[in-house]
Amino acid sequence: MNTTSYPNPTIETFPEQQLVGLHMEMSVANNTTGLLWATLGPRIKEIKNISANYKISLQEYPIHYFKQFNPNSVFTKWALIPVSTHDYLPEGLECYTIPQGLYAVFKYKGSSSNPLIFQYIFTEWLPKSPYILDHRPHFEVLGENYKNKYLDSEEEIWIPIK
Repeated sequence: MNTTSYPNPTIETFPEQQLVGLHMEMSVANNTTGLLWATLGPRIKEIKNISANYKISLQEYPIHYFKQFNPNSVFTKWALIPVSTHDYLPEGLECYTIPQGLYAVFKYKGSSSNPLIFQYIFTEWLPKSPYILDHRPHFEVLGENYKNKYLDSEEEIWIPIK
């Protein structure tokens, strides 16, 4: 697929959201996202105050991560479930709050293992847009049509901008 065939994003303000989940340190070269979700998956039934029918896969990148991309650079990856409150936290799980902020939202259909959408976002769309990358969490909303590595999988990719 040619990267220029991806649709333009919508620009949206994401409201502050409380979540519960787990995190791991990883890199693009040593991606352990599957292990992270496999660890959280069986524990989701312990979360009593789930507030939405989707999951969030979130990345926290060091401030200069995108200045000179290196696939071995480490970042923090979170597997998260939206909750109505952090008042109830199953033992061993962690609280996380996504702050409110402006995002470019890409509706993506395809395999989650295909890096071309991110190549398009960071090398084509963002440099040509009036926006710059903001230093806040990047995340994917994984709804009912998310099927991981299947070609008909759907997700929303949220890129922090200002």
